[in-house]
Amino acid sequence: MSSTARIHGVNKPIPAPVDHYENFPVASWLCPPRLRPPIAAIYHFARTADDLADEGEDSADQRLDELAAYRADLLAVSQGQPHSGRWPQVFAPLAIQLQAFQLPVALLDDLLDAFAQDVRKTRDAEGYADRAELLDYCRRSANPVGRLLLHLYGVHDGSALRQSDAICSALQLINFWQDISRDVPRGRHYLNDADCATHGVTRAEIAALQPTPALLALVAEQVRWARELMREGAPLVHRVPGRAGWELRLVVQGGLRILERIEALGHNTLQHRPTVATADAPRLLWHALWM
Repeated sequence: MSSTARIHGVNKPIPAPVDHYENFPVASWLCPPRLRPPIAAIYHFARTADDLADEGEDSADQRLDELAAYRADLLAVSQGQPHSGRWPQVFAPLAIQLQAFQLPVALLDDLLDAFAQDVRKTRDAEGYADRAELLDYCRRSANPVGRLLLHLYGVHDGSALRQSDAICSALQLINFWQDISRDVPRGRHYLNDADCATHGVTRAEIAALQPTPALLALVAEQVRWARELMREGAPLVHRVPGRAGWELRLVVQGGLRILERIEALGHNTLQHRPTVATADAPRLLWHALWM
């Protein structure tokens, strides 16, 4: 699913930074041992929900029913009630961590709401009217990840939360602009209608995935927008304590590196999907050091 903040893989010091749930540091080597259980529980909750919304051969309505049942289990364990038993590997550990760390259940519920929205919009071949609507989706699909991690690290002030939201929304947008060649054939449209109209680009032209000058200019504008958001949130790296602050530096630099790769392609992610590779590690570490 093209949903932020994907969660960084376990034991990957240089994460692949813009596949949504692989952008969430799950019990990585930079994570304090005491926080590995709640982070892993959150990861498995989000990963399983993402699969319900995106994997297999179920119809859209069946996916929505599954997500509704999943949400009912979240509500149950958050109230100290037994879950249905359908996803014990998710809700048994999550119930423990909800109590131990007082995790904000509303943030977990926001993720489910975003997954369900993705299913509905794909089913109905709907896009996003403007940037505000797209950012509202990011608020639920990506921003909860950052806020949950800040909660675990005891960072709660408004400025830090806003910076976290900016980073997570930027990562989500970067994922969109990286994955146009994958998303469009699957019926997912994240290039918003207002910006398309400004550049004179139609939905049919996007569906053709041909790099016309107008379409490339549209992608270039989206790249600038994502970079601005990332830079707005970047000062947060100095607010997050210890090793987590270094992980966050790598997340920020990885996202910016993807934007550089998109630019190097002439913004043609209609036919190519840029990634960050192991060879980028020294560059990411160097830029992280000097943040």
